[in-house]
Amino acid sequence: MSTDHQQQDITAQRPGTAQRPGTGSGAGDVPAWWTDAVVYQIYPRSFADSDGDGIGDLGGIIAHLDHLQDLGVDVVWLSPIYSSPQDDNGYDISDYQDIDPVFGTLEQFDELLAAVHARGMKLVMDLVVNHTSDEHPWFVESRSSPDSPKRDWYWWRAPRKGMEPGAPGAEPTNWQSFFSGPTWELDEASGEYYLHLFSAKQPDLNWENPEVRRAVHAMMRWWLDRGVDGFRMDVINMISKDVAEDGHLHDGPPVDGTPWGDGSASYLCGPRIHEFLQEMHREVFAGRDAELITVGEMPGVTVEQAQLFTDPARAEVDMVFQFEHVGLDHGPGGKFDPRPLRLTDLKASLGRWQEGLEEVGWNSLYWNNHDQPRAVSRFGDDGPEHRVASATCLATLLHLHRGTPYVYQGEELGMTNAPFDTIEDFRDIESVNHHRHAVAAGADPETVLAGLRWSSRDNARTPVQWTGGEHAGFTTGTPWIAVNPNHHEVNAEAARAEPGSVFHHYRRLIGLRHTEPVVALGDFTMLLPRHEQVYAFTRRLDDVELLVLANVSGEPVRADLPAGWAGAELLIGNRPGVVAPGEEGLLRPWEARVHRRTREAARQS
Repeated sequence: MSTDHQQQDITAQRPGTAQRPGTGSGAGDVPAWWTDAVVYQIYPRSFADSDGDGIGDLGGIIAHLDHLQDLGVDVVWLSPIYSSPQDDNGYDISDYQDIDPVFGTLEQFDELLAAVHARGMKLVMDLVVNHTSDEHPWFVESRSSPDSPKRDWYWWRAPRKGMEPGAPGAEPTNWQSFFSGPTWELDEASGEYYLHLFSAKQPDLNWENPEVRRAVHAMMRWWLDRGVDGFRMDVINMISKDVAEDGHLHDGPPVDGTPWGDGSASYLCGPRIHEFLQEMHREVFAGRDAELITVGEMPGVTVEQAQLFTDPARAEVDMVFQFEHVGLDHGPGGKFDPRPLRLTDLKASLGRWQEGLEEVGWNSLYWNNHDQPRAVSRFGDDGPEHRVASATCLATLLHLHRGTPYVYQGEELGMTNAPFDTIEDFRDIESVNHHRHAVAAGADPETVLAGLRWSSRDNARTPVQWTGGEHAGFTTGTPWIAVNPNHHEVNAEAARAEPGSVFHHYRRLIGLRHTEPVVALGDFTMLLPRHEQVYAFTRRLDDVELLVLANVSGEPVRADLPAGWAGAELLIGNRPGVVAPGEEGLLRPWEARVHRRTREAARQS
């Protein structure tokens, strides 16, 4: 196999090794603990139901912790379980220091935390502090009067000058909400508008107010004191808004086909974002000797910005979730207007992030989460012939990159997108709102539905498929959203019993990260960047080198080993069976291989 990029004989860097003050990440050349860790995300509503009400809960999580321990993960991340009206399935929080009754109680949470720690794992909470619920006492008080002491805890603004409240175009800015429509909601009582980048029931907190920041810091300390091991911070790069000296916010450029504008320049990585995160670190994390982790979800973040956010010397966050690679299949109309993914685009994106955070900072690695459709349906082939191979191929690629991998519930089983039939099958507010607004604007309803079937967040939120029995073993009641009918074939019980399953391949990949330092800390060199079927790269640390070859297609393809790799150990592969003589350089459909050699062996070959 020829290479488009020549490897250089350089000493491997050791990213993630600088001391992060107060987080217990280590000092000197001791790598931070999370460099060889794997995180498992639980979306509690859909994980496992213990009381038969059709909604997942803490009892269901406790009952399945052995599954996670057997998988080998190090960290469990919980999507929000706080008190909430559930307008956005818990991302609209009405009490940060209590558990929503639909999930359980604080006592049950303490039981869960103890059970996670007893199995040698850590527990990370979802931190949603760009906005609260409109039923949070802070907002109820803020809304009570323009003279309320908490009025400035949120973004209240008068209508545009010379316009009546509620008149078309009277909103303080032209920004479009992530959940369709305007970002401003009129409060009839006061005649003013409040800002909500997401649902109207999710008003944005005003981080310009130091009282807001102090309240958030106190809440975070309360959870750390309770024993949690860190936070995944929801849309944390939106907390700083670009405010003019006179207090007004700026209009954005028009969004085609809508009466609204794109306000992202005013709220993505705003002018005080680094100040706010550094202050959070000083007030919440500094001085603690626990092994903690902080992960910032940051839509629109660039490599250069991520270098700043994750530089240990700056003490902001340990790693960021970036969205570049999961936007490559979005068409001109956005996420619900899908286009085929080009492998060369994916390699260019992931390769740029690997290179950009090589010497400072750290990558988070993911295909799936609660906001993304299932990777095997999106980037692989979820048909019966190739589902297992494509799921394990994608997993191999991701876990052999440098960074901390995230496994989303059901990913380890090869769960697929769901066959949604009508709009009534959807539950997600983003999907339902998009359908309503798009159809009202004249879009073809079937075209809108096709986009939802492909990209809706509900694809990730169908219940975890534990068994082939009724409701996939998720509940004894009626599930809050329908179980995928393929649970008779795709389920944990069957996967655990089959040595060649997706589950057992994930176990091997996670074990590899724990036992081979090169997987966690080795440098990264992309090979064949212009090949449309083969994804190939090397990893190297000290005397050990890995070669990763993957056929990301449903057709066989030639990928001969580069010079010096003949006879190298096959460390892990996803396609069983002996390769026939003369076909050593042939990658079968969706085949992924990881070869290992020492540099001494390479010199002798």
